[in-house]
Amino acid sequence: MRLLLDTQTFFLLTHDTRAIPSRALDAITNAQNTRYLSIVSPWELQIKVGTGKMKLSRTVEQAVQFELDRGALTLLPITLAHVDELARLPSHHRDPFDRILVAQAMREGLTLVTGDQIIARYPVPCLWD
Repeated sequence: MRLLLDTQTFFLLTHDTRAIPSRALDAITNAQNTRYLSIVSPWELQIKVGTGKMKLSRTVEQAVQFELDRGALTLLPITLAHVDELARLPSHHRDPFDRILVAQAMREGLTLVTGDQIIARYPVPCLWD
């Protein structure tokens, strides 16, 4: 399975795996699955840290780089094809970060690992509980 972790899932994976339902955590930790992190997630995390909405035990760069270095994730860039996919999305979600994650998952054929119930309304495979 090819998984795209949403921002909250990545945060929980690096800070409190107990908050991730076992079904999702099993899929994330299964070595046969490929895990992706969109470049939009570190961007979103950095904004939240900068505004004081979130505190991390290390910098966003350090947290992401650690997971990349140990081979736990592959960083997924945002492409023009992903931006184009946004044009076909219904307006269920107003969060631009979540909308690009949905577009990336749809365009790349990925399963989005998210607990966001609004995202689950899009025609994209989701995994959580």
